[in-house]
Amino acid sequence: MYQFIETIRIEKGNACNLFYHNRRLNEVRRYFRPECAPLQLEDYLHLSADMNGVKCRVVYTEEGITEVSYSLYEMRPVRSLRMVCSDTIDYSFKSTDRRKLNSLFQIRQDKDDILIVKNGLLTDTSIANIALYDGNDWYTPLHPLLKGTKRAELLDKGVLKEKEIKKEELSSFSAVRLFNAMIGWGAIEFPVANVSD
Repeated sequence: MYQFIETIRIEKGNACNLFYHNRRLNEVRRYFRPECAPLQLEDYLHLSADMNGVKCRVVYTEEGITEVSYSLYEMRPVRSLRMVCSDTIDYSFKSTDRRKLNSLFQIRQDKDDILIVKNGLLTDTSIANIALYDGNDWYTPLHPLLKGTKRAELLDKGVLKEKEIKKEELSSFSAVRLFNAMIGWGAIEFPVANVSD
C-alpha cells in the first residue's frame, strides 16, 4: 500500500498554505481511488497558539489519514548544489519512499545538496523545488519531480513563471532559490556559480 505525506508549516498556531495541501492530498487520493470522498486536513490537526516554526507531518493512503505528528523544524543550510542525472527517477507523489532520492543525495560529494537533472532538464533538489533568477524574473522548472504546495502558491500569485530549463542553460541565470512548505521564499538563495557538475 502506498503511503504519502503532507508536510505543513505551523506558524503562530496556524497551518500555512492549507488550501494547497488539501488540494494535493485529495488529488493524490483520487488518482488511486477515484470514488473516495475528499478530506479536510483541518479536521485532523490539533494546533495551539504556542506552536511556531513547527513541522506537521501527515501520513496518508488512498484510504485516509494514518498518522499526524509534530516536531520543531530546523532548516538545513544549503549553499551549494551538485547536478546529478537520473532519467528514471519518479517522485510525482510526495511519499514515504525516498530511497532513490536518498541514493542520489549520497553522491553530492562536497556539496550541500543535489540538483537532479532528468532527460536533460533541471528539476528539484532532494528536498525542495528551485527557482532561477535571470535579472528580471524568477523561473521554476516546468517539469519538477514534485509539484510542491509552495510552488503552486507562488505560481498562482505570479511570483514565479514556469519554463523548461536545460542543464546547459543554467549559466544564463544569476541566482537560485530553494523553497518548499517549510523553507520560505527567499530563505535560501545563492549564486548559480555555486551549482557544479
